[in-house]
Amino acid sequence: MKPNKSPGMKRRQFLLQIGMTGGSIVAANLCMKSGLAQASAMITTDKNRPGIPYGVASGDVSGSSAVIWSRSDRSARMIVEYGTDESFRNTNQIIGKIASANTDFTSRINLTDLPPGEDIFYRVTFQDVIDTNIYSPPVTGHLKTAPQGRGKDIFFAWSGDTAGQGWGINPEWGGMKIYESIRKLKPDFFIHSGDTIYADNPIKSEVKLDDGSIWKNITTPEKSKVAETLNEFRGNYIYNLLDENIRRFNAEIPQLVQWDDHEVTNNWYPGEILDDNRYKVKDVSLLASRGRQAFLEYTPINIDPKNQKRIYRSFDYGQMLEIFMLDERSYRGANSPNNQTVQSPETAFLGNSQIRWLKKKLLNCQATWKVIASDMPIGLVVRDGKTDFENFANGDGVALGRELELADLLKFIKLNNIRNVVWLTADVHYAAAHYYDPAKAQFTDFEPFWEFVAGPLNSSNFGPNPLDNTFGPQVKFQTASSEVKINQPPSSGLQFFGTVKIDGTTEVLTVTLHNLEGKKLYSVDLPVTV
Repeated sequence: MKPNKSPGMKRRQFLLQIGMTGGSIVAANLCMKSGLAQASAMITTDKNRPGIPYGVASGDVSGSSAVIWSRSDRSARMIVEYGTDESFRNTNQIIGKIASANTDFTSRINLTDLPPGEDIFYRVTFQDVIDTNIYSPPVTGHLKTAPQGRGKDIFFAWSGDTAGQGWGINPEWGGMKIYESIRKLKPDFFIHSGDTIYADNPIKSEVKLDDGSIWKNITTPEKSKVAETLNEFRGNYIYNLLDENIRRFNAEIPQLVQWDDHEVTNNWYPGEILDDNRYKVKDVSLLASRGRQAFLEYTPINIDPKNQKRIYRSFDYGQMLEIFMLDERSYRGANSPNNQTVQSPETAFLGNSQIRWLKKKLLNCQATWKVIASDMPIGLVVRDGKTDFENFANGDGVALGRELELADLLKFIKLNNIRNVVWLTADVHYAAAHYYDPAKAQFTDFEPFWEFVAGPLNSSNFGPNPLDNTFGPQVKFQTASSEVKINQPPSSGLQFFGTVKIDGTTEVLTVTLHNLEGKKLYSVDLPVTV
């Protein structure tokens, strides 16, 4: 597709309309060149037309492809028009599958053969399955493909933890405002590092705050209890989409999404049986199956046809960047004291198949920077009860338990001279910068590296978590301290996200941690290591 200069709508006008409508831009004419011309002549009431109540989203973007996601309010066929011209001249069109009740009327279309490093404008309509002359009003979005080579800067953001601890959408406060702060920075894409929902955290209509004021949440039946049924898990995703900040964000910023524990229940692992009176369904594997289905239905993930349940994947974002999205839930052993001296299925965290995949991908990666998107931090102690542990870390000392898997991976990276590896994560509800130094570690057979933590997006603040000295982490910056009260509402301002910029000329990678309003709190430049 060759871009044409449009005499009509300018890009800033296009984005302004997204901002004003949450991504729901209704056109009077559905592009006469697109084959939908009959729709513009069709006179019918809105109730007879399919609707798109939750906007559009894009994700899993590369230099030549992207996923477009949306949801109809009924059974209907998804249609996407797209091109580099913001006025939608000379567009391509893809007619997708029928969105049915089997997927809760969600649908996605994979765009391929896109031009690298270009703004792509798209609009989604749904065609009625009974009367094919009836279409929904269109909803419009935007994405940017990865650059093909060097020379252009790359800029992206990451964070995690949405709608936790009972803090939902408070319209009087402005909703989930951090999404708007990120959108205004115009990142090329956003990594959601997990806890995209809190299926185990019901949301009440009102919460009394310490100062006597009332936090007022939008509520729904599905968010009024812990999620157990597939419909309740789906309802958690729908709840977040009621927020206009999120819908506006989704329409403009492509996403790479992974999951953590709260997409199912707190600190879960396969095979677990719950001891929680809130749940009638105690089988966590059954809950996880339902939670996974809802996660895959409601996020713009490019589902692997050979393994439709797989969440870990990678993205070649041109010559300067490749991103590796991990799944640290599906293949782990049970949470335990985590002190085993020999690797076994009990010590699995990523699991053998995912570790083999990650090693192969890192070994073959030609990009300058390798970003590992981890849904949990490496060296922060995260407990599960009094005796068990949630992530790699288990306290100071030599590598034991799940740390054996990490030690093997870090050693592999060193032995194969894999340079410029950076870890990004969330989970602990504060922002931090950690430098892992073998000179200060108990396990020393690895090269130094950085890990950056950001979050939450709309949840309580916590931390700081204790450091585990096994891999020699040093705190270079953190927002949490013993003097900061924990479990405060989003209105306290203790919400955080991070951004990464790779200079197109020098390839210096700059990581910045931001607060709720987007203010820069900490920044560090990482030069390329050769």
